[in-house]
Amino acid sequence: MASCGPPTPGPTHLATKVELTISCENLLDMDILSKSDPLCALYINSTGSQWYEFGRTEMILNCLNPKFSKKFVLDYYFEMVQRLRFCVYDIDNDTYDLGDDDFLGELECTLGQIVSSKRMTRPLVLKSGRPAGHGTITICAEEITDTRVANFEVSARRLEKMYLWWTDPFVEIYKQTEAGWQLAHRTEVIKNNLNPTWRPFRVSLRSLCGGDVERAIKVDCFDSHVNGSHKLIGSFQTTLAELQGATHGSPVEFECINSKKVKKKGYKNSGVICIKRCQIEREFSFLDYIMGGCQINFSIAIDFTGSNLDPSLPQSLHYINPEGYNEYLTAIWAVGHVIQDYDSNKKFPVFGFGAQLPPTWQVSHEFPINFNPSNPFCDGIEGVVAAYQACLPQLKLWGPTNFAPIIRHVACFARQALRQNTASQYYVLLILTDGAITDMDETRTAIVEASHLPMSIIIVGVGGADFEAMEFLDSDERLLRSPRGDTAARDIVQFVPFRMFNGNHMTLTQSVLAELPDQVTSFFNSYKLKPPNVFNNPEPS
Repeated sequence: MASCGPPTPGPTHLATKVELTISCENLLDMDILSKSDPLCALYINSTGSQWYEFGRTEMILNCLNPKFSKKFVLDYYFEMVQRLRFCVYDIDNDTYDLGDDDFLGELECTLGQIVSSKRMTRPLVLKSGRPAGHGTITICAEEITDTRVANFEVSARRLEKMYLWWTDPFVEIYKQTEAGWQLAHRTEVIKNNLNPTWRPFRVSLRSLCGGDVERAIKVDCFDSHVNGSHKLIGSFQTTLAELQGATHGSPVEFECINSKKVKKKGYKNSGVICIKRCQIEREFSFLDYIMGGCQINFSIAIDFTGSNLDPSLPQSLHYINPEGYNEYLTAIWAVGHVIQDYDSNKKFPVFGFGAQLPPTWQVSHEFPINFNPSNPFCDGIEGVVAAYQACLPQLKLWGPTNFAPIIRHVACFARQALRQNTASQYYVLLILTDGAITDMDETRTAIVEASHLPMSIIIVGVGGADFEAMEFLDSDERLLRSPRGDTAARDIVQFVPFRMFNGNHMTLTQSVLAELPDQVTSFFNSYKLKPPNVFNNPEPS
């Protein structure tokens, strides 16, 4: 789930958190041999004509009437006009850039319009302003007042064979609303398996039943088809109250019934869905952790490889212009000024990689830019800038571009913090780089290992290079896998190309930090780690 929002406008502005659920109907079909593969991206207006991307839903294959399971969580300010733009694309490739995908239409509105309507359906329009065929977008808004979540473990047995001799099952769970059934969660597809066990998942009670454990819940089990024409295996209805009794020793089981087959002679069911675990617990919010004493530890890694060019040349990305800036410094200022407020001592370790160092001129992939290994910390963002400017003339920019050493360096501290068994420390590594990664396999392994730790990685790409490798690491659609086949526990990488923001510092900052609050809360809540000073603060309600 994408979360967070614009920086708080001021102490007199009171925010309410709102969750948005997106669905579309009658989208344009841009593919010749199949249907469009839609994704919805949300953009927020920051100032004037400046927009920044807040987040994206998942992509759904071959579907003109998608119901997206990924939600957007926004801060709603009653007294402010918050302009939003929902853009729907047909995804045709694996690149992060949406500019090379077919545009299916957009809706521009305000968050106030959505909140006041609760459920708003509007036609999609093209960039020219003309209607996008008969396409519509529906946005449902719900205030977040209930922080409880339900943790599920679900399996099935003896599912019906839907196509010759195999079935590729997945499950969708729906919440009952006044307007009908609203998608709350969709599991992954398990290939060729009549007795599947899906990955454990968690769903907020507001998405599942609006906090009412007696409200009806519908569960549909489908056989997945690549062309999007999924076949219903069967369904059942229940309530969260009924599911709560599920344990591994005593699962709650439901017959999966296909209404079109109930009149057939000898029909009993199309399989059995087993709820092995349904446990309700309260989640702490990002502010609960910050106000409860959790420290955000911010580290910076700067690319000093030769592809940046000689810093004395104006075309170099490390060239400091007469105003005292370059893209590296701009990114440091923009992100650092926000995140330093969450670090009590405001001392930041800053490292370089890919340069030859005096006096031996050996290449280093992890060196403190103040050349003090025993104390690599800089005082505040001003100290970071001063150390960067001082070290630059002393280096020979070289190569290759290796990320793994610095990721593993920060991961060591995150691993030590996890052993404290409390949510006292979270580590954020900001990597500033100009191009492709040389040690991709080692980097993938390091990131997968770090995904189990209280740690996030933000990569800002400077210059105009091809950042396809960075987009691959920012695994929004599917979790990153190491070369050995190990899967990341969660997505901890956020990649942002600097060139997208045309020097707008506020927009850059918002985009870079958009995923961080959710990464912090999802990690600590999944490990059931409470804020250090939880006893001095009320439990979340």
